Amino acid sequence: MKRFLLFAIFLLLVAACAPQQPATLTVMTHDSFAASDSVIKAFEQANNAKVTFIKSGDAGAALNKAILSKDAPLADVFYGVDNTFLSRALAAGIYQPYDSPALKNIPAEFQLDSSNQALPVDQSYVCVVYDKAYFASHNLAVPQTLEDLVKPEYKGLLVMENPATSSPGLVFLLATVKHFGDPNYLGYWKNLRQNSLTVVDGWETAYYTNFSGSSGKGAQPLVVSYATDPAAEVMGAQTPPADSPVGVVLGPDTCFQQIEFVGILKGTKELALAQKFVDFMLSAQFQADMPGQMYVYPVVPNITLPDAFTKYAQIPSQPATLTPGEIAKGRDGWIQAWTDAVLH
Repeated sequence: MKRFLLFAIFLLLVAACAPQQPATLTVMTHDSFAASDSVIKAFEQANNAKVTFIKSGDAGAALNKAILSKDAPLADVFYGVDNTFLSRALAAGIYQPYDSPALKNIPAEFQLDSSNQALPVDQSYVCVVYDKAYFASHNLAVPQTLEDLVKPEYKGLLVMENPATSSPGLVFLLATVKHFGDPNYLGYWKNLRQNSLTVVDGWETAYYTNFSGSSGKGAQPLVVSYATDPAAEVMGAQTPPADSPVGVVLGPDTCFQQIEFVGILKGTKELALAQKFVDFMLSAQFQADMPGQMYVYPVVPNITLPDAFTKYAQIPSQPATLTPGEIAKGRDGWIQAWTDAVLH
């Protein structure tokens, strides 16, 4: 009997000392999410975890997927909802509130959800980006304003993302609502359609397939994209060019500030680990990694930016803005009216 008890104690000690299998955390993101392997591995090692990512289309498509699966969530954490889709995400009730201690480091201007269901991670500006070589070789002046884009000399030169499926597309639509007013913005969009506007589903297609300034093979030298693209083109090049091949149209209301959020999905079975991952995304280590990976600005102050980011990324002096309440009230109607005016 004594020998049996000793053996049982030995087995318990072995089990206690055996390494625990890492817990798996699943993170849903939009297609443009990126983070350094070393940064993600640092989180995994510190928390005995394995993080898997599910890229789910552009921000609008990813949110739709999260909403449709909310009764049986596909992930524990969802990153990528921005300020244009925020109210839709909150109304759908997909998030578990989390008052992260890291929020104390983030300026109030980025904390748009007082219930702390969606926590700010990064910010940037959606603008019209142009291919410098195209305009130089065609001896064509770069457009300076929204109004310029409907002029005959720019016919067929602009590609944008569908606002119903893409956050950059929706952000650009909101910029025109702010600039021209409701319902006058619709007249502007009808004029753009007459000027052979090209519309695609998401940013990846717009920038890497249609835009001539990145791949050099696209048909459009103007694209709705980001004010950080000039830095991204330099930082992402195998041989950094002497100057960025793309520029940004920075006229009044041609750009709109975008803030992206992360939230814990209701129904997660890894709540504690999910909270740690949200804290990690708001930590200095992750925040410092983002400019070189997703070419966005940190929301945590005093993060050192890459030299090329500081040199080439452009910040508009007069960006368009709408409050979250204004966006929530008008968004669905604006998208439907845009769809009727541009796509039908």
